[in-house]
Amino acid sequence: MSDATLHATDQNPDDFSVQIADQIESFLVAVTEVAKGDEPESAVPFLLLEVSQLLLAGGRLGAHEDIVPDERYEPDSGPEPDVDELRENLARLLDPVDVYSEVFDPYEPRKAPVPARISDDLTDVITDLRHGMAHYRAGRTTEALWWWQFSYFSNWGSTASASLRALQSVLAHVRLDQPLAELDGLDTDQGMGDDTLEIEAGRVMVEEIAEPLGLRPAK
Repeated sequence: MSDATLHATDQNPDDFSVQIADQIESFLVAVTEVAKGDEPESAVPFLLLEVSQLLLAGGRLGAHEDIVPDERYEPDSGPEPDVDELRENLARLLDPVDVYSEVFDPYEPRKAPVPARISDDLTDVITDLRHGMAHYRAGRTTEALWWWQFSYFSNWGSTASASLRALQSVLAHVRLDQPLAELDGLDTDQGMGDDTLEIEAGRVMVEEIAEPLGLRPAK
């Protein structure tokens, strides 16, 4: 299945696989466009919208019965596209709110928050989605759906959910005129305990993030 036939008119728009593929393709295209940096003032709101819509597809995959692939072993989908440039572009675009604190599993007691990056999250999600899209474009629809469902549970679902929470928090702080505490050097290569992270995470003031992102606090 080529790019030209991904949205072919003879495909049933009510078909589950077509709808999921369309939502995923839309996300892949949209985030790639945002990363070009042509409209930095709308980057955070637009990413919030796109991740929210992607998670609707994820929710549908999660609620669906287990999808069983046609073959016992996954066919080779070819080399994974490089995402380093995309990651770097997103990191520049989202600075200084790229780094945030996250708890990986809310059901594991006494788990300390850890630093994470929205740019890393989005490129991680895109890598998973592109892998499934390679199967879909090759006509291996069941394989694509299996991969998207499996990786939703194992990786991209929780990763996209974490980045959604961070993006929503940025907009909420700006629109509600509620200052963030200063990040003060918080980064993903630092090991931090609970107390340190609680103090460090968060200290960028609204006026420092609103102008670079083209946002304005509520009056």
